[in-house]
Amino acid sequence: MTSELMDWEATYREQGAFEGPPPWNIGEPQPEFATLIRSGKVRSDVLDAGCGAAELSLALAAQGHTVVGIDLAAAAIGEAQRAAKDRGLKTATFVQDDIRSFTGYDGRFNTIIDSTLFHSLPVEARDDYLRCVHRAAAPGAAYYALVLDTALFPPGTELPDDLAVPVPHLVTEDELRQAVSQYWEIDEIRPAYMHVHLAEVWRQVPGFSPDNYECDEKGRLKVPAFMLTAHKAG
Repeated sequence: MTSELMDWEATYREQGAFEGPPPWNIGEPQPEFATLIRSGKVRSDVLDAGCGAAELSLALAAQGHTVVGIDLAAAAIGEAQRAAKDRGLKTATFVQDDIRSFTGYDGRFNTIIDSTLFHSLPVEARDDYLRCVHRAAAPGAAYYALVLDTALFPPGTELPDDLAVPVPHLVTEDELRQAVSQYWEIDEIRPAYMHVHLAEVWRQVPGFSPDNYECDEKGRLKVPAFMLTAHKAG
């Protein structure tokens, strides 16, 4: 897979290859994280790593959590800041920074949330990212990550070189476990779903058909992923 980074700025300005909102922007937290919030497993302070338009951060702030969302795209951060102001949410802060190298939060966060960031990073950037968020975590902090599974594409799929957007760096369970366990104590990795709107550009992928996936009650595709739960020793 290519190590090319998506043009995140264009993506969040809705001027990228998706020709509209990015498909993972579903207007609410991914259902896996909504379940975590309802079950009381999120503890402040919270880091939303690669927050994007930050519906997850905003939902957490609405529940009274203190949240910091970090994203590389100024357009995403601006959208999140405007939404927080419009909703009167004062415990959510948004920062434009590179999640692979950010500093200034050592030992602060009791919960780290990665809602579909991990597979968006170049493979060679994973270690830097994991090291940074681990440094920002308090002893005993929880780390939750929703990561796309290689099962997204049929076995033997050959991706075209001229695909309009960089392809996510999908993982197997073993690859995810090996990468994360360098820094975190893994509690569980289980099958899950990422809910997305259909992007027409995906039809360029040989063998891709939306008919191969279940849809949720809102008509969004449920694509295969892993839900990882881990914690920081101490």
